Parts: sequence; C-alpha cells; structure tokens
Amino acid sequence: MQILKALAAGAALALVAIPAKADKLDDIIASGTLRCAVTLDFPPIGMRDANNEPVGFDVDYCRDLAKALGVEAEIVETPFPDRIPALISGRADVGVASTSDTLERAKTIGFSIPYVAYNMVVLTKEGTGISSYEDLKNRRVGSTSSTFEALALEADMKKWADPKGSFQAYQNQADVFLALDQGHIEATVVTSTVAADAVKSANYSGFKIVDEAPYETDYTSLITLREEYGLINYLNLFVNRQVRSGRYAELWGKWVGGPVPDLTVPGVYR
Repeated sequence: MQILKALAAGAALALVAIPAKADKLDDIIASGTLRCAVTLDFPPIGMRDANNEPVGFDVDYCRDLAKALGVEAEIVETPFPDRIPALISGRADVGVASTSDTLERAKTIGFSIPYVAYNMVVLTKEGTGISSYEDLKNRRVGSTSSTFEALALEADMKKWADPKGSFQAYQNQADVFLALDQGHIEATVVTSTVAADAVKSANYSGFKIVDEAPYETDYTSLITLREEYGLINYLNLFVNRQVRSGRYAELWGKWVGGPVPDLTVPGVYR
C-alpha cells in the first residue's frame, strides 16, 4: 500500500512539473495579433493600393480570420518562394497566400482544406505568334519560382526537350510580367485571375490570354506549421464557415468577379 501511495504521489508531482503546452491557436489569441504571410504582387488576390496599403482577396481573408479569432490582423508581405520559410522562422503564424496543396510541401507544413481554386492560362504578347499551350515548346517562357504553374511548366519544357525552348524562374510575379513586357520571355503560365488583371492593367501593353493550360485545378490552402493541429482544425472550420456564410462568394465578387470557383473535389469530399 505504501508503494502504491508513493507511486501515485510521484505521478501527481510529474503532472504538476510538466506544464501544459499551449498551441499556436492559444498563442495567437493571447498575443492579440494574427500575423498573415500574404503575397502582395499577385493582383487582384494580393497587392498594394495607391496609398501603398495592402489590399486584395487574401488581405481581406486574413482580416476575416483575425476578426473571427478576436485579434488584430498584421499583413506580413511575403514573396511566393518565402511563404514556407516565413512560417518556419516564426515571422508569420498563418500563410494566406494561394499556396498549392502539394504532397511535397505537406512534408514541411500543414494545410487547411482549400480556400480558393484556380485555373491556369497562357499569357503572351501581341506579335509572338503564340496561340496555344503547345506553341510554348520551342519558346522562351518563365514563371514565378516555386509556384504550382512554374513547376508544371518547367516539367513540360524538360519533357519536350526542344533545344530552342527555355524556362526561367523569377522571384515574384512582377518580375515575370516585366520580363514578358520587355521581351526577355515570350509567354508565361499564370492563374486566370492574375492574367485578366494584367491584361486590363495600364502598366503593360499588348498582353493577351491565348489558351488554357492543360493542368489540373490548382487547389490552394491556408498554411501553418504542420504540428499545429489545433490551429489547422480551426482553419478548416473557418474556411467552411466562409463558404456557408456567403463571405467567400462576396470577396470573390469584390476582387475578381465572375463565377465563384468550386472548392469541392468530386469523389473525395463535398
């Protein structure tokens, strides 16, 4: 009996000695601030307005998430290649930056269910003679490093192995458009939302969309550290509530327009 009492006392002391570890969700609420990694050269999803203030679909989505948590939103400007490093280094709590949910990335970070889905198109300039995706085989093309479309386009260029063709990765979307505008590349593949915005922009002349890229739908998710299960569960429910409340459709209409992308995958989840 004395031995049992001693063991029980030891177990109780052990429980007292090991403090409960708060997860990232608790930390965010306690801090009063949600730091969102957002890409701001991806209009109209993320950009800066005439007053240099962050605006766009992802910016509003971050602010909606912060409001739901009862905290203030802090936008951490993050180029596409820096989205995962921003989380791992602790500079951001959550990525609201159109991150494709690849299995390779899932080895490093945690994904929510999709919050936006994109289709890809071929963007070129007047006079290039490019009218289809197949025409890219022997051309100089480029895209933003580490993005879904860059990985797919580079893989196809390697598969085609045309000696006249080349692929160039750029650090951000603005550099891709500048390269296209100045003739360093002849075409790029980009989301239909960003391509449409670039065609309408007064910053570029002669940009045109000529074809859809033969890629699968690009489902993108909110991201955080992979071990933060409590936060990931919260993000999943938040995305669900955004759709159910009509806020997802409202934001899409505000920043993009047209049909709201379906976030379901037939035969997988609805």
